[in-house]
Amino acid sequence: MGRNLLMSSLENASFNIIFQILFRCVTFIINAWVIRNVGHEVLGIMNVRLLLLESTILFLSREPFNRACLGQKEEFSWNHIINQIWLSVPLSFVLSLLFVYIWLNLLPPSTEEYAFQYEFGCWSVALSCVIELCSANLVLVAQLFCFVKFKVALDTLHIFVRTVLFLSIIIYDRSQALIAFSIAQVCSIATIVLSYYIFFYWYIKNKPLYAKGALKSKFVPDIIVQRLYDNMDDFQFTTLKDFLPKYLGSMNTTFNKKLSALTISFAKQGVVKQLLTEGEKYVMSLSPVMSFSEQATYDVVNNLGSLAARFVFRPIEDSSYFYFTQMVSRDLPLHKQDAQKIQESCIVLSQVCKTVTSIGLIVLVFGQSYAHTLLMLYGGDAFVASGLPVQLLRSHCLAIVLLAINGVTECYTFATMTSSQLNSYNYLMVFFSICFLLLSYVLTYIFGPVGFIVSNCINMSARIIHSIHFINNKYKDTGYKPLEGLHVGKMFLLTLFIAGCICKLSENKLSPSSVFLHILVGAICLCSVLLAWGFENKDLVIKLYKKLSHNEENKVSQD
Repeated sequence: MGRNLLMSSLENASFNIIFQILFRCVTFIINAWVIRNVGHEVLGIMNVRLLLLESTILFLSREPFNRACLGQKEEFSWNHIINQIWLSVPLSFVLSLLFVYIWLNLLPPSTEEYAFQYEFGCWSVALSCVIELCSANLVLVAQLFCFVKFKVALDTLHIFVRTVLFLSIIIYDRSQALIAFSIAQVCSIATIVLSYYIFFYWYIKNKPLYAKGALKSKFVPDIIVQRLYDNMDDFQFTTLKDFLPKYLGSMNTTFNKKLSALTISFAKQGVVKQLLTEGEKYVMSLSPVMSFSEQATYDVVNNLGSLAARFVFRPIEDSSYFYFTQMVSRDLPLHKQDAQKIQESCIVLSQVCKTVTSIGLIVLVFGQSYAHTLLMLYGGDAFVASGLPVQLLRSHCLAIVLLAINGVTECYTFATMTSSQLNSYNYLMVFFSICFLLLSYVLTYIFGPVGFIVSNCINMSARIIHSIHFINNKYKDTGYKPLEGLHVGKMFLLTLFIAGCICKLSENKLSPSSVFLHILVGAICLCSVLLAWGFENKDLVIKLYKKLSHNEENKVSQD
């Protein structure tokens, strides 16, 4: 295969970061408008209760199959992979019926004013999940064959369709906010699924024409067509029927046992990981700890506090997981694998660890001085008057450092564990999830909403320790030390400490009289910190610059 997996992973991460910024900006603007014009309760129902339902169904029905099938196209036939991924559709249907019943009958109900809209929203979210998984096969193929820009284009289309529909309905009638959310959810997902099938129909139909040099299009530039078809000799699909499940004579031949076992391992892991990921929302939904209005306030602050995670860490983790699954075999010891691949993957892991840890520390330090300013600009003076939102956001900054380290180390761990190791880790994850939920419930009553963040920090610390132990054991006989990337430079730390002190002084002296000057001081300090990091890691910066420049030169030469 001629595709550069590392560059595709970097490109995917870059586009995902841009996409996440766009998506979150749109979301924050809509949330701010809803808070001011509709009310906190509606925002709490949408962003906590309904989106939690969507996350639960999709994660449990899609994640195990996607993770099991990634990186397996060399080991298993495409028939087995496609058959396996299609199992997510009936599973999502069953899970939808189960969780909609729980959401409607077992969780604390909404007010009578929104009862019908809430029920309509639950069924709409469930329907959108089933529809979305009808394209899980195409999404997997697009990822494995590095259709990065196509995926970003569809993600952008998803945002556009959902936003336009939601705003069009809610502006017409603000009392139907949950109905607007539901309709926008179903229609935007249906649009994306249809777009995937249309694209691959066009792609397969025109592939033979491209091979003969006879492909011309009025709507698609030649250079884009060339990039879509170059180095695609291993693309074996010749019709849309190849993306549909096939019965191969018996159940044993239709589904591969090893692939099914790996899927089951990830499914067990997925249950507890979902509890760990969305634990605070489950606690809020299952117990009357906070009202919908208070949940909305916590969700807004939580989203602001997770900007770095959503914009930077999550795309890096997704791309890194894909990269490591392609470079490192699960079932072979490192000394029996390609030495060049292992060396490269080790260097990449070290560099990613250093980068995300540095970003986390920057967020921690600057967050202490700019939490109040950010929340005041977003929600107004009334929003920060109680002091709780500021306290929540400052606490989140500590969680972001741990989230950065945990995301990368656990990403590598999951990408390289064998099936037996994954099964063993499932039991540990069960312990982590139980402790996390208990801590969340107890600490919430002790510290209020901040208890959610404290329990999350304790949970992530335990997971980091386990991942570090696994990685150290994996590399103990190789001479490589990828986790040295967690040790950021002394010059960077010193500059960051001085910048933090200056910003705190600015918050106390300048911020009450001039928010602009306070922000200007922070911008100058941030530039100084980034320069110190760049100087201390100039080899990494130069290497990344050369890789990106080389990639651009190749594109120009192809043009």
